[in-house]
Amino acid sequence: MSAEIPETFDEWRYCIEQECKIILTRKYIEQRLTILTALDHEETQRFIRLYGDHHWQQVVSWFERALKL
Repeated sequence: MSAEIPETFDEWRYCIEQECKIILTRKYIEQRLTILTALDHEETQRFIRLYGDHHWQQVVSWFERALKL
């Protein structure tokens, strides 16, 4: 089992793919990036409130990295 809140790309990817059983398709990644990079989106604002600005930026960078794989 990975950390409760992933701290590295590998932990995050394991959490998404293995624990959450989500396939990181290009379409899924692009959809998440569209939401997470829209600062006025309710889901993005909630994410930042819950996990903080630093973790939000990290997750955005992990989705961007996953898009390049």
